[in-house]
Amino acid sequence: MARTTSRSTSPPNPQPPRNRTPQPLPRRRRSFGDFVKAFFAFVALAVLLVGVPGALAVFVGWPLPGGAPSLDWLQQEITVSTFINVLTVVVWFAWAQFTACVLVEIKAALSGVGIPGRVPGAGGSQMLARQLIATILLVGATAASFAPGLSQFGQSLEGNQKPASAASAQQTPGLFGQDQQQQAATAADALAAQADQAAAHADGGGSTAKDGDTKYYRIQPPEGRHHDSLWEVAERHLGDGRRYKEIYQLNKDREQPDGSKLSEASLIRPGWIMEMPADAHGGELVEMPDEAPKVSQDVKEQISDYSKTGDQRQGGGEQGGQQGSDQQGSGQQQGGGSSVDHDTAHIVLPEQRPAAPEKPAMPQAPATPEAPAAEAPSATAGSESDGFDFGLPEALLGAPLLAAGLLGALGRRRRHALWQSAMGAVGGRGGIQPPTPSGAAAAAQDALLVGADPEGVRLLDLSLRGLAASLAEENRALPTVYAAWLSNGDLHLQLAQPAGRPPAPWQLGQDQTFWMLSRADAERYEDVDTAAPYPGLVCLGTLDDSRLLLNLEAVPGIVSLSGSQADRAAVFASVAAELATNGWSDRMTITVVGFGQDLTPLAPNRLRHLEDVEALIETMEAETRQRRGALGAAGHDSVLTGRTGPAQHTRWAPHLVLLAAEPSAEDAVKLAELAADASRLGIGYLVGAESGDLPGAAWEMEITRDGRLLAPLLGLELAAQALPEDQQRAVVQLFTEADPEGSGSSSGTGEGSMAAAPPFLVDVTEQGRPAVYARLVGTYEIIGLETPDGERSPLMHEALALLLLHREGVHPRVLASALWPRGVTDDVRDALVDRLREWLGTEPDGSPRLRADRTGRLTLAKSVVSDLDVLRSLYHEATQGRGAGNRAVRGRMLTDALVLVRGPLLADRPQGRYGWLTHEIIDAQLPLLVADIGLALSEFHLEKGRAEKAIEALNAALGSAPGDERLWNELLRATHATDDPARLQQVAADLMARSGARGLPPRTEALLDELLPAWRSGVTAVG
Repeated sequence: MARTTSRSTSPPNPQPPRNRTPQPLPRRRRSFGDFVKAFFAFVALAVLLVGVPGALAVFVGWPLPGGAPSLDWLQQEITVSTFINVLTVVVWFAWAQFTACVLVEIKAALSGVGIPGRVPGAGGSQMLARQLIATILLVGATAASFAPGLSQFGQSLEGNQKPASAASAQQTPGLFGQDQQQQAATAADALAAQADQAAAHADGGGSTAKDGDTKYYRIQPPEGRHHDSLWEVAERHLGDGRRYKEIYQLNKDREQPDGSKLSEASLIRPGWIMEMPADAHGGELVEMPDEAPKVSQDVKEQISDYSKTGDQRQGGGEQGGQQGSDQQGSGQQQGGGSSVDHDTAHIVLPEQRPAAPEKPAMPQAPATPEAPAAEAPSATAGSESDGFDFGLPEALLGAPLLAAGLLGALGRRRRHALWQSAMGAVGGRGGIQPPTPSGAAAAAQDALLVGADPEGVRLLDLSLRGLAASLAEENRALPTVYAAWLSNGDLHLQLAQPAGRPPAPWQLGQDQTFWMLSRADAERYEDVDTAAPYPGLVCLGTLDDSRLLLNLEAVPGIVSLSGSQADRAAVFASVAAELATNGWSDRMTITVVGFGQDLTPLAPNRLRHLEDVEALIETMEAETRQRRGALGAAGHDSVLTGRTGPAQHTRWAPHLVLLAAEPSAEDAVKLAELAADASRLGIGYLVGAESGDLPGAAWEMEITRDGRLLAPLLGLELAAQALPEDQQRAVVQLFTEADPEGSGSSSGTGEGSMAAAPPFLVDVTEQGRPAVYARLVGTYEIIGLETPDGERSPLMHEALALLLLHREGVHPRVLASALWPRGVTDDVRDALVDRLREWLGTEPDGSPRLRADRTGRLTLAKSVVSDLDVLRSLYHEATQGRGAGNRAVRGRMLTDALVLVRGPLLADRPQGRYGWLTHEIIDAQLPLLVADIGLALSEFHLEKGRAEKAIEALNAALGSAPGDERLWNELLRATHATDDPARLQQVAADLMARSGARGLPPRTEALLDELLPAWRSGVTAVG
């Protein structure tokens, strides 16, 4: 069947990809070799069924004794004849068992119903019989229709090895997921319509309609490697594959001709009968039981018997159907929980916990660890104020976990750059402000600040590590997790198969394959020293209010993604960026092929780019061999057991391969072979495909042009998480410009460029007295304004502090998300801005002190100043301004600057507020600035030989920057200038005590070796 890869916004009849390895193969004509194989198979059967007993009868005869054995018979000597007779009895039993296997296989092949029955203890014999009969029957033109189970040898119920990834994908429990609310509503409407039709036509018995009006379908046997599925049945005969759920609901738990029942929509068998919805159409495959002349009498009887099974479900009648409809409707109002079908082994949307009725309505909290992006960003999306458009990149706004990872990684990069700059500086530095982004980079940074949910990431990490630690204490293995749902404040893990009761405080979810943890329980977790158990989890998108994280590491084979090249690239970029920066992984390797060479600045230690598929296959073949050997040597069966062992922090890190371009047929086969055992080794493969027909794909997904991520037989239709190319470039630019070398190389002023802008400077003379002065370094005080009313005062003070720390301007949505991380509406935000503007007042010319710049960002007038602004200005004037050429001015300004340092930033801030400071780097900037001032003042005093003054300045700076190695070294030099070895020895001992177990830095030790060669023994004596 041809597949359509291009879609309109609302496709009338989408052709989604199948989530299975098997693809329909072209039927070929029978060759001479086929007939030769069939002939030899017939000869082999004849020899085994007739020749063996004939030979035994002729050459051995009757092997059993002629009469009843006596005690003397047991005492006789065992002769060769006795041994031959015993062996003959064994052969007769083996022949009888093989003959039974042949009869069972022939009956199943000719009846076309179900999988052949199992002969006890006859694994190998039944397999041989099945292959021989298959070889004979498949020669015929209609062999496939007469032998439903024959092409499935190798997948028998005796636990034979499953071939490649196709069988493993089909037979793995818990693999697939359920439909979304819209599909459930469609199924409910169809069932309701059928219930009405049944009520209109019921005659007191029968199934859901009169005999002769109901249509049936018989599941077809496999053809080559292609297996029939309910999705394809619905696609052919109902016009939409997503209506497979209607077929499932009509036939669930009804006894089939082979005695089994349909309990999982993904597991159907050849020969089963399916009752179809009333509007089913198409071909001779959909038949009436009484009007099907081409159907055999046996099949008619099976359909007739099957139609009566509907009566068993009719006892509840319309009442039961009505209850189901009511439950379904109420479930949709509750977020889709009741649309879950407990019998489908799918990636299921978890059931939602009903809200406690006695509690008042509260703002939606970030889920565990769901972000507020679903609520807070949308509350201000596209709003306008003062004529400015406040829209931000929606892809980053709607990806809270990705945004948190990127924001955290960006902060670490900037702190590292600050420290590198400080340690490499010679003399004074021209400021410690990172380059200021503009254009697209500024919008991307604002979107990260608004959309990020760092608290959610923290709770997710604590929850997963806490689970791993609890299981290790109980000596239990980690269960295989296919997906994690972040839904309404709770974390749901969907397991591949039931794994018993989870350790407290985890609870069983809607069934045995769900483990659930509430946000309240997650908040009680503390840090534990254990490896990250599921580092391969990555967010793919959202369904209703739930966010899905798929564990790419655990997928039994390749995950393919089809769609247009640009749409695929956006999804791949999002996956790569989140995996590279997420907060719930210790270590991992992400190999990107065919895209992403520009993504490596996000995490150079995690991301690796390869040029082509050939290099990828060579690399992965070597790593696959290495991991297999390491697992075998350690005695582990998978990386999950290895992660809880002694080598948990040095081994078993996941390796995820992202291949954007579709590989050739030959390369696809090689990748499929590598991926067949990948989930056990901790390796995942996400591969792009033009059409979705990728050999070896265990799970198949498609990204549509309207941003939907479809995986029909996984039961998923998500709003995809993606990172479009323009936003990808903007994010990468933030990282490259955070590097001091990178900022120096791109100091242009074009659109989206970032330049190291000079710091905000204020007039530090007496004439420059500000109208509003805020003390932030130490306790928070405001001079020049009246204190707002008590209830709103903390919020107003926090908003002003945020604006004072960002003189370049603050986006209104960034301000709102900082003050109300759980979300806020536009009117509340705008009311706060109005009150803040009124509180700050106006300038002498009547202009407000709180204004909006040309980009819509909120800025403060120069007359509103903080002590941090004065601190920067004094240091700048002393080292680069008037003090650079005037020693007296320099000394006075540096001394005044050091006096301003009264403690850490916002020392008395209330607990639970100012959470946005976790996104800032001011905690790294302020100590470096204070250290720079102390070093400059020490140098000033040492120039005149005032060692005591220099020591005083350095000790004052160490109070705010106790770990700055530069201050330690200058303190040693200043103390050495006093010509007091005992004092120098004491300073060395104090520094050793401050350094703790880490010891002194190498450069400090080298300096002590120069200034005080016997310092090591002296420090020991002092200690």
